[in-house]
Amino acid sequence: MDTETRLLIVDDDPGIRELTAGFLSSHGYMVDTAADGAEMRRLLAAESYALIVLDVMMPGEDGLSILRSLDRAKSPAVIILSVIGEEIDRIVGLEMGADDYVAKPANPRELLARIRSVLRRNQGGSRAAPGERPHLRFSGWRLDPVGRQLIDPEEVVINLSDGEFRLLLAFVEHPRRVLTRDQLLDLSRGVNAEHFDRAIDVQISRLRRKLARDGDDDLIRTVRNEGYMFTADVDHR
Repeated sequence: MDTETRLLIVDDDPGIRELTAGFLSSHGYMVDTAADGAEMRRLLAAESYALIVLDVMMPGEDGLSILRSLDRAKSPAVIILSVIGEEIDRIVGLEMGADDYVAKPANPRELLARIRSVLRRNQGGSRAAPGERPHLRFSGWRLDPVGRQLIDPEEVVINLSDGEFRLLLAFVEHPRRVLTRDQLLDLSRGVNAEHFDRAIDVQISRLRRKLARDGDDDLIRTVRNEGYMFTADVDHR
């Protein structure tokens, strides 16, 4: 039972809000609810949340617009709820930095498992002791696995979502090796994660943009009919 972690459910349907909140509360979480983006922002200003469960299909300001407005470097983790069959919502949500997605109508136990998984990944990074692992260096870049930071060659910290960080870590820990989409999903999301190839493609596209520098070769190479390869040498120090 987790009696200290506070979650926020954002959904315009009061029945779904209360049912979801009740189920998560029964598993020990403190849960608040919001009917729209404005109410969510008021609660975020007043409380500290570990994670937001955000419905995509809402009237007025929809979930994707709300997600776009969040500072993903400072805001809580986000799991988006997307109607079954609306694949584009899941792709766009992940592209904008959502940490995970659950098909709606959501199975409460699946949602609980996804919440626990995202929180465990985030807390695992924050609990690591300083100096536990060295920085991973490649082509002038530094990836700090403990601080969960990517620093570019000009010493600028590049914001990464949780999913982007875990995917990049999977690449730099397996340099110059072709990794299939399934391998990348297992390495970055866990062997029990739902396999969703487009999620990997979207996150790789985002990583490529963030790693792009004038004159640099593509650090993540597409290997046709096989997968992807991280092309740089990696120094563990």
